[in-house]
Amino acid sequence: MTIDTTFSIRPAQPQDVAPIHAMIVELAVFEKLEHMVVATEALLHEGLFGARPSCEAIVGEENGEVVTFALFFHNFSTFLAKKGLYLEDLYVKQAHRGKGYGTQMLQRLAQLAVERGCGRFEWSVLDWNEPAIQFYKTMGADVMPDWRICRVTGDSLESLARRG
Repeated sequence: MTIDTTFSIRPAQPQDVAPIHAMIVELAVFEKLEHMVVATEALLHEGLFGARPSCEAIVGEENGEVVTFALFFHNFSTFLAKKGLYLEDLYVKQAHRGKGYGTQMLQRLAQLAVERGCGRFEWSVLDWNEPAIQFYKTMGADVMPDWRICRVTGDSLESLARRG
């Protein structure tokens, strides 16, 4: 007996904040970074649906249950003089992996990038996550070996802002 499943992708709605937040926590645990999560459902709601949203998300549903999300925003390439689409996080719940949902989510984001006239579609991957790196390569992504992410947060951010 086979169980028919339906999978669909749609823009996130306010009622999706709780399941997205839960998956963010799952992602942090997977990446061994749960100690860094300070996001709350309220903060996530403000970022996605507040007066001045700073990001967007799409969700993937299997039989009406949200089982994957992708959170993204626009950046800008000075070399191309075009906006880009930056994928901050893509997560598929463990029990729903291996069904092609990650591929479908990346394809939908690529479609959005093309529809919006973006010159690039980019994201980062942890250097130890070899399965993800290989997956992204099969999707046509170039892993940029010469680039490193620079980040200033917390007290260092406050200190840098006070310099002058």
